[in-house]
Amino acid sequence: DPDSGNNGLLLYSLVNNQTNEFDIDENTGQIFAVSVAGKAGTFYLEVQAADHGTRRLTARTTVNVTIDSSSSNNIVVVVLNQKINVVERNIAEVKRVLENELAWNIYIIGVYSNEFERKARSSTDVTYVKIIAFDVANQEVSAEDVKRKLREQKSNIEMELAKVFSMSVTAAIEEAPADSATPELIATIVLSVLLACTLIACLVYVLFTIIRKRKYEEHYLVKKQAEIIEGIDNPCVTVENGSLRSLEKLEHLDN
Repeated sequence: DPDSGNNGLLLYSLVNNQTNEFDIDENTGQIFAVSVAGKAGTFYLEVQAADHGTRRLTARTTVNVTIDSSSSNNIVVVVLNQKINVVERNIAEVKRVLENELAWNIYIIGVYSNEFERKARSSTDVTYVKIIAFDVANQEVSAEDVKRKLREQKSNIEMELAKVFSMSVTAAIEEAPADSATPELIATIVLSVLLACTLIACLVYVLFTIIRKRKYEEHYLVKKQAEIIEGIDNPCVTVENGSLRSLEKLEHLDN
C-alpha cells in the first residue's frame, strides 16, 4: 500500500474460517500449514487484506494451495511444552525462530497433540510441531542434519521461544509417529488371519481323519489276526455246520 501512516499498514486474514488447516501471518501475509497431515489435493483459500485507515479499505483474492500426498523421510517433530492452542496462535513466530536459528527455510506441515477432544486443546501442555527444512537451493535437508542442528541450537531456540510465549520453553526432538493403519490394510490383515485359521482347521480335520482311519484299520487287522489264530488253535470253529460234539461222534464211530 503506497499510503503513509496507518493507511499504509495492512493486516492479512483468511476468510471463511479456514484456519483449521492453514493460518496466515497477519503482518506479512505468509500462509503456512497448521494441520494437513493425511490430506491431499488443492485448497482454495480466500485471503483478505485490510488497511488501518479510519475508513478501512479491504481487498480479497483467492490463493490455491496444493498439498502433495507423497510422504517425506525428512520430517522432524519438535516437541514444545506449550498448549496447542497457544502454539497455533504463535505458529508464525515459532517458524521465524526456527528459521533464524537453523538458517534454513522451515515449512510447518502439522501441529497436533495427543489429546483429540476439543476441550483438551487448552489443557495439555505438550504440542508436536512437524517441520521440513529446505536449503538455499530449495533442496530438502536430511532429517539427521536438522536434528543435529536443533541439538546444537537448542539453548538459543528455547531462549527465543521463551520471548514468544513469555515463559520458559523446552524444545525436544521426537521421531515422526508412524502412520496409522488404513482400513484397507486392517481388512487385509483380518482376512489373512481368517484364511490362515481356515487352512489350519482343514489341516487338523484331515490329520484327525487320517489318524482315525489308521486306528480303525489297525483295530480291524488285530481283530482278523485274533480270529485266524483262534481258528488254528480250535479247528472245530472252522466247521461251518459242525460242532465239537459232532466231531466226537465221528471219532466214536471210527473206534
